[in-house]
Amino acid sequence: MTEIPGTPPGRPDPLTELDSVHLGAEQVERYLRRHGLRANKKLSQNHLVDGSVLEAIIEASGAGPDRPVLEVGPGIGILTAALLRAGALVTAVEVDTRLYMHLRERFADIDALRLVEGDILDTPMDGLVTEPWDLVANLPYHVTSPVLHQMLDDEPRPERFTLMVQREVAERISSPPGGMSYLSVFVQYHADVRIVCIVPPSAFEPAPSVESAVLTGRTRPRRLPRESEDDLWRLVQAGFRERRKMIHNVLVRQLPMVGRDRIEAALVATGITPDRRPQTLSVDEWLAMSAALGPIDSRKR
Repeated sequence: MTEIPGTPPGRPDPLTELDSVHLGAEQVERYLRRHGLRANKKLSQNHLVDGSVLEAIIEASGAGPDRPVLEVGPGIGILTAALLRAGALVTAVEVDTRLYMHLRERFADIDALRLVEGDILDTPMDGLVTEPWDLVANLPYHVTSPVLHQMLDDEPRPERFTLMVQREVAERISSPPGGMSYLSVFVQYHADVRIVCIVPPSAFEPAPSVESAVLTGRTRPRRLPRESEDDLWRLVQAGFRERRKMIHNVLVRQLPMVGRDRIEAALVATGITPDRRPQTLSVDEWLAMSAALGPIDSRKR
């Protein structure tokens, strides 16, 4: 393998050891054995072993020279190295102490990488990465929704995000009206999203039991003041507590503090028929409904 300047003789180049050319299940298994590592099922660790998928992530992310990137859950550094090869300035947050120590050793000579040990959900975003920045990650499935809420709800937000997530979740997030969920409305309010590609279980080691997808999004300007966003999310959450019921009946039951008269007047004002289901409403319709309803006092029941 190629060696980098300053690398001790015989030590592999950390940026090319598991690149898209050298990546595969056998290579990753051998790498893990050599370093005494194995995937932690409790942390939903699945290492990418498909070079074409790795290239697709990098291309979709737009990672380039001197672009700040936040990576969540770098694992053994497969995606990390690809981002560094693209010239990005990477901040990688790893919760697994074993992997954090391994990454420190593997990338010891790389100035463009900042490693942080900790849970991203407990890590203050202030000063973590320089603005403007992008989020790129092969996310453990169980933290997809909390990470998206943290990254998109709080400032500073990423300009772009490219994430490996469970296929079902990616399809739910990017769904058009008719298959919407609370998560769909939340993410599409904040960003324009699309699915880049579907990824089979064989692209990982160990292989998960479900298909994955690469999801990318470009963050859009906030459309409401923060205090008005709170009212929007109270409304959307109320609607999706019974997403297959008629919107009129759901909101009357779930928002008794608002009252039937205000809800019916808001439906008339927005042109949303009372028998519509919450999953059929677009983001713009939720915004219109929230504006028509006005403030929702969550303290009253």
